[in-house]
Amino acid sequence: MIISLETLPVDLLAVILGELDLDSLIRITYLSKRLYTVSSDESLNPWRNPIRHNLHSNTYEKSLTHLSVRRVVPRQNWIDIISTARPSFILYEATLPNLSASEWEECFRRRFLPSWQKWRKESTWKEAFLKLLHRVWHRSTTSCTADESWTKYIVLNRNGSANELESSSRSFNPFTIFDNIKLQCNMHHLRSVYQPILELPDVRIAILGTVDRPRTSFPVNSNAHILVNPPGIYSDLKGSDLISKSKSLTSPVRGPGDYGVYPKSAAAVPTFLYEEYKHPSANYSHLTHPQPTQAFARYPFFTPGGGDARWSSYEYMLEEGLHWVGGMMIFAQIRIQTSEGDDLAFKKHPSASFSWTDLWAIAPWMEDRISKKITGAGLGN
Repeated sequence: MIISLETLPVDLLAVILGELDLDSLIRITYLSKRLYTVSSDESLNPWRNPIRHNLHSNTYEKSLTHLSVRRVVPRQNWIDIISTARPSFILYEATLPNLSASEWEECFRRRFLPSWQKWRKESTWKEAFLKLLHRVWHRSTTSCTADESWTKYIVLNRNGSANELESSSRSFNPFTIFDNIKLQCNMHHLRSVYQPILELPDVRIAILGTVDRPRTSFPVNSNAHILVNPPGIYSDLKGSDLISKSKSLTSPVRGPGDYGVYPKSAAAVPTFLYEEYKHPSANYSHLTHPQPTQAFARYPFFTPGGGDARWSSYEYMLEEGLHWVGGMMIFAQIRIQTSEGDDLAFKKHPSASFSWTDLWAIAPWMEDRISKKITGAGLGN
């Protein structure tokens, strides 16, 4: 018996169409009325996979540029495109569809950090989205800081408090700032550790901290550990999402290392320190607003594929008996996106503001952990 596409169930037909590349799907859609009907159905939506394949690759197919002029493509796909595609593509290449105000708002909340809503003011969501996207593109291609003269960042202190600080955008250098933080904490002899903890379509959230084998629990920053590796979440070798309240957090603490300044003590970190790392009351859910990139798609859970290195570094720290010590700096960097990917070293990416509302959005479990939230420098007295 010969089976043709016309005789297949619509759901199976939609799955088959979803395996095609975008150019082929456009051509096959117009071969028959039934194929056109299946392709235009919002619930079946065979366009989802080929569109996401384009968005997750560095090179977009030419047919993606003017896809909005085709009525067969459900408009819901454009929320994914506008929320994820490169700024230059949306601003200067793509033909944008006619979306409603609520759909533009959804695109805005998916793409940008919550604190960036300050740029909206009295404008519509579409106008605010395009203006802010142009600011992002402008910052990524020039050294201009006229739109945002001051850059905010957050420092998690060892004693459980945190400061929201700001520095001049023109001279903002997180590595220089963190060197001063280390000097104030008498940890200038320790190497700075840079680690991205989350990537969004336009920005990368990163941390700067120091690790050491401490003599006691005094210099250990438990909040730094909980931010990077939320308690109860870990990765297995298969890369699946796992939540376990019974996994032991104890680790072998090895002998001291010599950083060229003086040898450390061989005393082990007290066992009760690991109790500070546990947070059984935390309720984790996948981050959707803002929406992470593919490399962090399951954030705050582990995302397999090599982009999410939070737990690989955690396993290394456990093996070496290392802990986050002293202050930790949290900041945002604008991603330089081209058809070849992020083409600059992480030190050359321009920085963007990162404030309290952004921290609560990407790490809501931290809000109860921070004992004192201080806006500005000082101890908050």
